[in-house]
Amino acid sequence: MTFDGAKAALFIGARLLVYRRDDRPDLPWPGMWDLPGGGREGDETPEQTLRREVHEEFGLDLPAASIRWRRAFAAAHRPGARVWFFVAALPEQATARVVFGDEGQEWRLMTPEAFLALPDAVPSFAPRLRIWADETGGWCP
Repeated sequence: MTFDGAKAALFIGARLLVYRRDDRPDLPWPGMWDLPGGGREGDETPEQTLRREVHEEFGLDLPAASIRWRRAFAAAHRPGARVWFFVAALPEQATARVVFGDEGQEWRLMTPEAFLALPDAVPSFAPRLRIWADETGGWCP
């Protein structure tokens, strides 16, 4: 299956790792709260795309065993495109290893409920998070 990119609800402990996008007019969703991930490079698999992006954006290694759920969705930014959405989990100690890259304005850890309540979060993530929570029984990865 062809796809454009991969994003993840990445839990560190019980909280999501999120970041505020750069506020530039050439970016989709400028200045909004986003989840880790990004565009596919070359012939990467969805998992390879996600793991590379998490490392570039936050300096974190994402072991394959940390991925708890995955699903392909229609892309919000381009009709006909597909993107992968993952749920992954790292231990609370991973917070100390975060090295914020050069994309975005700031990063935070927040509960899923707090992220869903943000008026300025990328809108496609709320329904995806709810699908995952409904299928798996809650917010615990």
